[in-house]
Order: sequence, then C-alpha cells, then structure tokens
Amino acid sequence: MEALTLRQLLEAVDGQLLGDFSALDAAVSNVSTDSRSITPGCLFIPLEGERFDGHSFIGSALEAGAAGCLTARERESYLPGKFYIKVRSTQRALWSLARYYRRLFPIPFIAITGSVGKTTTKDMVAAVLGARFCVHKTDGNFNNDIGVPLTLLKLEKQHEVCVVEMGMDHAGEIDYLGRLVEPDMALITNIGDAHIENLGSRENIFRAKCELFPHLKADGLAVLNGDDPLLSTLRGQLPQRTVFVGGGEGLDYTARDLNSDGAGPLSCRIKTPRSQFEASIPALGSHMIYPTLMAAAVGEAMGMAPDEIVRGIGAFLPTKMRMNILRCKGDIVILNDAYNANPQSMRAAAAVLGDAQGRRRVAVVGDMKELGPGSEQFHRAVGGCFAQSGADRLIAVGDLARFIAEGAKEAGLEQADYFPTLDTAKNALSRELRAGVTILVKASRSMAFEKIVDFLLANVPQ
Repeated sequence: MEALTLRQLLEAVDGQLLGDFSALDAAVSNVSTDSRSITPGCLFIPLEGERFDGHSFIGSALEAGAAGCLTARERESYLPGKFYIKVRSTQRALWSLARYYRRLFPIPFIAITGSVGKTTTKDMVAAVLGARFCVHKTDGNFNNDIGVPLTLLKLEKQHEVCVVEMGMDHAGEIDYLGRLVEPDMALITNIGDAHIENLGSRENIFRAKCELFPHLKADGLAVLNGDDPLLSTLRGQLPQRTVFVGGGEGLDYTARDLNSDGAGPLSCRIKTPRSQFEASIPALGSHMIYPTLMAAAVGEAMGMAPDEIVRGIGAFLPTKMRMNILRCKGDIVILNDAYNANPQSMRAAAAVLGDAQGRRRVAVVGDMKELGPGSEQFHRAVGGCFAQSGADRLIAVGDLARFIAEGAKEAGLEQADYFPTLDTAKNALSRELRAGVTILVKASRSMAFEKIVDFLLANVPQ
C-alpha cells in the first residue's frame, strides 16, 4: 500500500478525528482488520460481526504498533500519539477507503465473477498479463466484501494492472463490489448452481452476476462464456464491447484440437479475432479452455502479442487446493481439488479423473453445500457422473455425500462406499494408496477435505 496521510483518511471515510492527535500529515502504509497481524504504523479497522466485535481489540492493536484506528463509537480513553477516526460504520468506511484508494491508480482493472472457475480464471489472467505487465491480483480467493477492499488497498505504484476476483452468495453483493472496483473489463465464467439455496434459481444467479455490468466503464470490455446458455443471451444486449469464448461455433475466441493424456499439459489451438496459435496449458481437464480463452481475450485487449500470451499461459500456477497435482512415491498421484465444490465443478473434476487412462481412478468426494431443496438430487447426479467417467472406486465422506455414493451405485459403479467421517474412512483410504493410482479429493470448503489430503500424504508407502 502507498502511504496515505491522516488528512486523506479523514476525507476518504468522511470521519471525525477524536482525542488529542492533530498531525494531519501523519501517514499509514498498511491496513489491517485483524489485531493479530498488526504491522508498525498501520491503520486498524475493527469490523463487527454476529459473533465478534473488533472494537474490543482496538487497545491491543494500537499497543502492538498500529498508528491509529477507525471506530464507530467514542472511546473512554485515548492512547497518546495514536489517532482515532470516528465513522458511522467501520465496514462501510473500509469500502469507502478502498474506493478512494482505487481511484488513485489510473490503471486497468479487471473484475472476474461466475459460479465456477473464478479463482482459476483470475490466476490464468494474471499469468498471461504477467508476461508483459506488473500485475496485482486477488490473493487466494479473497473475494468477498472484506477481501475485495483489502485487495484494492494492497495496490502499489509499480502495479500496471489489477485483477480482482468477486464472489457472492446473495443478490446485491456484486453490485457493491462493482462500485468499489469500477472495472475496465468484466469477465463472467459461467452461471451454475452454487449458492442456489440463497438465490432460488439459476436465473436469479444470472441476474445477480449481471449486477457487475452497470459498473463496467462505458468503453470497457465484457468477456463471457459463450457456451453458457444464460450468458449467451447477452449477445447484443450490453452497451459495452462484448466477446464470447468457448468451444462452440461462431464464438470470438475458441479452442480446437484439444489433446491430453490425463497426466500432463493440455494442448490446443486457440483462434482469436486477430490470430491463431498453439498453446500448452499446464493443468488438467478440457474445462481449462475457458480461463485460457478469457485470458487470451484480456491479453489481446491489452495489446499483447500471441507469443506473449502463449508464454503467460505456460506460466500459469493454480491457487492452493485448486486441482493441484501431487506426485508421490510409488507412482501415486493425488489431485488436490479440496478448496470447494458444486455440481458443475464436480462434473469437471470427474472428467479430469476419467482422463487418467491406464491408472486406477479413485474419487474421494464430500458434501456440496448451499444447494437448497434439490440438494439430494444434485448429489445423486454427481455420483452418476463419476460412474460414467470411468472411476474405479468412489469414497464418499459426509452427511450429504451418501447420496453421491448411492447415485454412483445406481449408475453402475459397484465400488462406491459411504463413510460419515474421515476417521471411519481412513482404512478404505489407506488401502487405495498403491502404485498406479490417481486419487481425486474434492468437497465444499466447510468439509475441510485438506485433512484428507494430509492423511493420504502422511500414509504414502515409503
């Protein structure tokens, strides 16, 4: 973060200075919302939630080295040499500060949302742009109403472009995130069933994602998945320039001649409105054409040449627990896709596992959350996808996961077993650690399936 003076902070958050501190030229060069990660001279912003109130940690944050803080209420006492800025809401003040700070940077901002593949697309776009530009991107999937403003507040003067991931689970969230970012380019990966419990239907999810477009600059660019039936309805409907990507006919950016052995890079021929070129994508699964094509579209919009785009694609590295390939001793491969899951991403993962030809293919899968009344059917359908993919064994762990196992058995996968907990599944997991096996691990975030990955790694035969 570039330094902001107290005078700028007061202007940004429309705040009132409390206490005796009056040095308006005093500056901060970092922002923290966590009193456990205070850096010297930072601004502490205490957030309030249903189960916590950051105001309780103002004293400890300032004593740990914070230069000052925001506060939604006056204090009984004020530490000397520290500033206190009173605001109506610390959460809203965080948003206001991020919006003010973002406007200090006359660089392109790229916003990415969608039901599936946001983080992968963010990483691929950043990798491609990184072949020419100094890129700032969302860390991990820090993509909510706290993560997005904190991402913006980490911008520094050397950055030439900013890639921001936006998540949501309720209507209205993309709207206020869009207000913060004011993007030059807006990317939507797809419309799926993630968070359908909260939004009710795919059509409502579609409308919620489209909240981004009013904040896209008038001369901006929309990059959309042309294979998505809902996103494809936007053809000719947006005032901004719009391009569509995918595998279908008549799209602006397409991938052809896909080739993968299920273990190494995915090769393809990319065709754009300006050129065509061969690319090697260092990831598994044909679904990887979507983030790659979106990144190519962004790269061309930024004036990049085909060789730069190809070099950037080759530099792609996925975020942790996003289909990470772990090659272990004894010819054992673990596909760590444990970060999150929904029906669309489960189907893509089943296809990736199915590509592991000539190997024993094992799926270790768990609950998919926030799917509403249709949850059981969604889980059963996913089980069917794994059966059809050619999986040899399915191990389902969790309350809802039993429907995945049942769906797999109904679709003809005899070796489909259900276990309520990790502890009860350990023996079955251990028996699968044998030469020539590929084990996929995937479930919703709340299932913490990284513990299963840790168990498998710890028990690989030495």
